[in-house]
Amino acid sequence: MPGLRRATNQAELIGNTDLLRISSLSELSGSDIFVKCEYQNPGGSIKDRAALQMVQDALARGELKPGMTIVEGTAGNTGIGLAVVAKSLGLNLLVVMPNDQAAEKTRMIELHGAKLMAVDPVPFKNDNHFYHTARRLAEENPDYWWANQFENTSNMRAHYLNTGPEIWQQMEGKLDILVSVSGTGGTIAGNSRYLKERNPQLEVWLADPDGSGSYNFLKTGEYKAEGGSMTEGIGIMRRVENFRQAEIDYALNLPDQDLVSIANYVREEDGIVLGSSSALNVAAAYFAALQRPPGQRIVTFSCDLGERSGSKLYNPEYLVSRELDPSAEPIASLTARYRQGGERVLKVKRDYKN
Repeated sequence: MPGLRRATNQAELIGNTDLLRISSLSELSGSDIFVKCEYQNPGGSIKDRAALQMVQDALARGELKPGMTIVEGTAGNTGIGLAVVAKSLGLNLLVVMPNDQAAEKTRMIELHGAKLMAVDPVPFKNDNHFYHTARRLAEENPDYWWANQFENTSNMRAHYLNTGPEIWQQMEGKLDILVSVSGTGGTIAGNSRYLKERNPQLEVWLADPDGSGSYNFLKTGEYKAEGGSMTEGIGIMRRVENFRQAEIDYALNLPDQDLVSIANYVREEDGIVLGSSSALNVAAAYFAALQRPPGQRIVTFSCDLGERSGSKLYNPEYLVSRELDPSAEPIASLTARYRQGGERVLKVKRDYKN
């Protein structure tokens, strides 16, 4: 059958994921809303792509050599992706991760053969932050190579070279809106740059959760945030090199309660189990659809396996502990709010590249 692959290691299976139309939200909005099924990657997330590109480029430059250890600070999915790639290519991996992340991710990093160093979650300015800890370990050991996913633009190259072209081909060149969350910025940067080169009229929407400063930065030039979010690895409080490469037209901030509602709705209606960052993507895509005339063709990302959010997004006790209502808001009510919520959409005019 066309499209089926035969591989000699798991790294060769990264990419070429399917597009899935979310029928329920598409029918309600009058526009076609698709998710790129990144959970199909062998490590179960979109971060497999960045992991592979960063390692391949480092090997090509001679910075990373067989027998060395990759070290990276991550909230989870990049660690799993790097673990898959490292094992496939005969490299070692040490992951530095905050100890408050979902247990599902922690377990997978270890199952894929990587070593894990769990550290207390602290603000970025603290030297014990997982990012600084990983950098410091790499600087102190000549046999370590720091992946540095935030500043390493091989991250966005993975999407410019692969994900974007896949979307363009799958959509047959007919695409009106791209919606993406941003953590490191690699996904939204690589895809927006590639797709806007093909269609300059494409609208690119950034979806930002509470607790992240990206929306406010694009609005005021200052990183400020209120509250927090159960999403992991999404949002940031500083400008990084991958984010600078993005082509963003609009930005939208949505609260966690909306993610609960959207995730429950598509699970019941379509049988699609979204992770928390994917729920934010889909909610923002639905919002964008309702702010535009019917007939739009919209693509966003199902970033990882929904089961990785099982202990949070689908756990009523956890939701209540965060003062969230486990019950979904009726879709008619949410739809009406989104249709009338145009003032929440930020048209990006600020120069964020320099």
